[in-house]
Amino acid sequence: MIVDHLSVGVSDIDEAARFYDAVLACLDVKRMAKMDGLVAYGTDFIQFIAILPYDQQTATRGNGTHIAFRAKDKTQVDAFHEAVLAHGGSDDGAPGPRPYPHREVYATYVRDPFGNKLEALTDGFSI
Repeated sequence: MIVDHLSVGVSDIDEAARFYDAVLACLDVKRMAKMDGLVAYGTDFIQFIAILPYDQQTATRGNGTHIAFRAKDKTQVDAFHEAVLAHGGSDDGAPGPRPYPHREVYATYVRDPFGNKLEALTDGFSI
């Protein structure tokens, strides 16, 4: 299966841009586009988008849904967690070892200012 990109709904693009600019920079991810209704990030191409809902209704988060970002090492995971807290996000699982089906990983779970659940981890499934 190939996933082209992922998106999360937000209620304020400028706030989302400030948050994700700071947080994703910790993982060497850069802003690639910003336009009416969305801000997009990636490494070599757009992979993650924060977007206003097209139906103009309130953005809602999915229960049981989260976006996991690959970190190079524990230092990046820790920096990601600190940046989230410094830019209006919240803790949902402090950095530390986590059992995964294939091996133990080092990860943190957080929420962005809009309630979307995010994870940064080392040695995830995509290594």
